[in-house]
Amino acid sequence: MFTSLSDRLTATFKNLRGKGRLSESDVNKTVRDIRMALIDADVALPVVKEFTSAVRERATGAEVSGALNPAQQVIKIVNEELVTILGGNTRTIQFAKRPPTVIMLAGLQGSGKTTFAGKLGAWLKEQGHTPILVAADLQRPNAVTQLEVTGQRAGVPVFAPERGNTGGHDAVLESGEGTRSFGDPVVVSRAGIAHAQSQQHDVVIVDTAGRLAVDAELMQQAADIRAAVQPDEVLFVIDAMIGQAAVETARAFAEGVDFTGVVLSKLDGDARGGAALSVAGTTGRPIMFASTGEQTRDIEVFHPDRMASRILDMGDVLTLIEQAERAFDQGQAEEMQRKFLAEEDFTFNDFLEQMSAIKRMGSLKSMLKMMPGMGQMSAQLDALDEREFDRVEAMVRSMTPFERTHPKQINGSRRSRIAKGSGVTVSEVNQLLERFTQAQKMMKQLARGGGMPGMPGLPGGGGGARKKQAKQVKKKGKSGNPAKRAQQEREAAERSASRPAGSAFGGQGGQDPVDPANLDPNQLPKGFEKFLGGQ
Repeated sequence: MFTSLSDRLTATFKNLRGKGRLSESDVNKTVRDIRMALIDADVALPVVKEFTSAVRERATGAEVSGALNPAQQVIKIVNEELVTILGGNTRTIQFAKRPPTVIMLAGLQGSGKTTFAGKLGAWLKEQGHTPILVAADLQRPNAVTQLEVTGQRAGVPVFAPERGNTGGHDAVLESGEGTRSFGDPVVVSRAGIAHAQSQQHDVVIVDTAGRLAVDAELMQQAADIRAAVQPDEVLFVIDAMIGQAAVETARAFAEGVDFTGVVLSKLDGDARGGAALSVAGTTGRPIMFASTGEQTRDIEVFHPDRMASRILDMGDVLTLIEQAERAFDQGQAEEMQRKFLAEEDFTFNDFLEQMSAIKRMGSLKSMLKMMPGMGQMSAQLDALDEREFDRVEAMVRSMTPFERTHPKQINGSRRSRIAKGSGVTVSEVNQLLERFTQAQKMMKQLARGGGMPGMPGLPGGGGGARKKQAKQVKKKGKSGNPAKRAQQEREAAERSASRPAGSAFGGQGGQDPVDPANLDPNQLPKGFEKFLGGQ
């Protein structure tokens, strides 16, 4: 989403590096480049003016002129101002003191409200809540059915007493008897809250109708639902790909519905991302969630500071760690740690478990883009074919249980069978086994403290220290040649005869041993005289 903006800002800051002092022209050029980058990203003009004015004011002050590294100080200023226009602090759902907590979703048609309802329900379920979805969108064709399918995937129940529009009409069904509506969404919303109370659900998510554009009827219906159910949170779901139109739409919903938070959907798209930088700044409402895909797990709590780090190509390691903690099973992690410390072989069964956990974390490309500096490798990341992991998994699953735990026993006939079973060539199976053997060796080397191949051993590691110590104490062996061995014995005898007596503990080389009677007691350490036998 922010690839273009991130590349432009990174190139701008690269011109500042290495300068011990920034002149006024340097600051003006940097601010001008930032302004052009924001405009190119479809950020609203009022937000651009406010942002660049704040950056210019701080960059021309003593904050930068007195800094040891002015370039890094400017980057710090831009980062802090980005956090400000993105909302400042992280905002989470405020739950009602007396359940159920009512969350109402509003937005235009096609913005992703129904899909986000299922994601939010699954996220709340992971947090230990018991949510229920209420189908109050009775106008869009088959919206109720879509919500039921979404709720089933998320494992969240759906309250849908009305089927809504199932005939493909927009709002009303024309018949000989006149105009007939599909049901009253206000009545459905009230009934949904009553049903949640009776079934002891602590969170109610109301999915409301949308339009292709803002109109009076849409706003009136949303306002009526809000007045009827008195929601604790009203979340405005907006498509992050609509650019400048996001500002007008957000203002219209803020005046008509008065939402409490914003949800950015389709944040995994290839648009320029101006909506994310515009909505919070123009409406004053915080961005609370980001929807990043079609799966129920593709939802993130919006952290302004982390998003600013992503835009400036500083990475988002904290979010990556949180996703890993959710995806990896604690028992499996402890078992892998035990096998690693015990230097047991890493098997293909362990490999399948790791691949399954990585898939639960989401797209591999999105995870790699959270690493610092990966924005400069966007072309390589876009060229990454994630289907390669499916082919590898197919090869592993074509193995027998014995072969997965004994990869060294996979001979030529077994490799041919695995290749046919997974639809690949024998050479691909050979490459997989070769890489797997290298991975096993690397893990054992790390466990012994030897470090990565071509790198020094880990500090405090056992393996590297043992090897070094063994190398130091290793002595030259005796020759198997009788004549050469006799020569070695003669040389050793001559060295022993030439060594003066007491040189090991007394004098050095040919010097005489130290006589205790010649020592000055005043120059000895305190209390040392008792070792001299009363001398």
